[in-house]
Amino acid sequence: MDDFQWGVIQSAEVENSMTSTERVIEYSQLKPEASLEKENEPDADWPKHGIITFEDVSVSYSDDGPLVLKNLRCSIRAEEKVGIVGRTGAGKSSLMAALMRLTEPRGILKIDGVTITEIGLHALRKRISFIPQDPVLFSGTLRKNLDPFNHHTDEDMWNALEEVQLKPVVEENSEKLEMAMSEGGTNFSVGQRQLVCLARAVLHQNKILIVDEATANVDPRTDQLVQLTIRKKFRQCTVLTIAHRLNTIMDSDRVLVLDQGRIIEFDEPYVLLKDEKSLFGSMVVETGKSEAAKLLAVARAGYYERNPSNPYDFDIDGDLNESSA
Repeated sequence: MDDFQWGVIQSAEVENSMTSTERVIEYSQLKPEASLEKENEPDADWPKHGIITFEDVSVSYSDDGPLVLKNLRCSIRAEEKVGIVGRTGAGKSSLMAALMRLTEPRGILKIDGVTITEIGLHALRKRISFIPQDPVLFSGTLRKNLDPFNHHTDEDMWNALEEVQLKPVVEENSEKLEMAMSEGGTNFSVGQRQLVCLARAVLHQNKILIVDEATANVDPRTDQLVQLTIRKKFRQCTVLTIAHRLNTIMDSDRVLVLDQGRIIEFDEPYVLLKDEKSLFGSMVVETGKSEAAKLLAVARAGYYERNPSNPYDFDIDGDLNESSA
């Protein structure tokens, strides 16, 4: 190798190293998170109900940055199933980040009457289950991915795997619960990785579950399994679902619609669809007449199941309009 080639190689390596150095410097300058533990911790059985209250909650990602959530005021009832929708950049993910305190919210955000900024991060985060759009798994064993702190029995883990139909797959492996998991779970299919995350949530049975469109990247069969499992196993939990596909939240108790960081609509899906000026209604119409009709049917069925004596009905014909029953 001549001096010129050696120089080119060294220059490339220096450039790569400088990129890594810049990243390390950037991370070292990040503002540290709040205390993991505090003296004033909630009761061991908190939260009992899963009531979430936003009182003028705002969020920005830096002290001098723009607000991505602006003065949110709403209350989510115990065991309520809420779909969260909005166009790109509306603030859906920021709302979840505020709930998990991935970024510190301004204003008052309470869970069962406890202001979440007044307790430690460990106490908060271990009591909220989260199923992300992209499954998060770690290198190690399946056991450690399901129960990293050894709080559950083998029987509990097998039951959770059975609920998500992964038990036969694990039983086929000679290591069973000790089977190795590659970083990111790459030795599992995308659908199986999502089911492992779902099994983890089933195992912990927290009173609050956050779902970030967990079925966006899986096959239809896994999609159906995840949706059915969430409805069955988390019936007595408060479930918040960030929806990128409207079919996943049309049977929700209520839909929270965000636009430019503000709550502009919050009601039952069918009630919102009755409003010709509704942003949610316009989003449904944009799916096309055939799909919109299907979404309407699901919303109507859910509405009458919750409100059997209400006489309202309406049809879809290019737009959503109210007609007499």
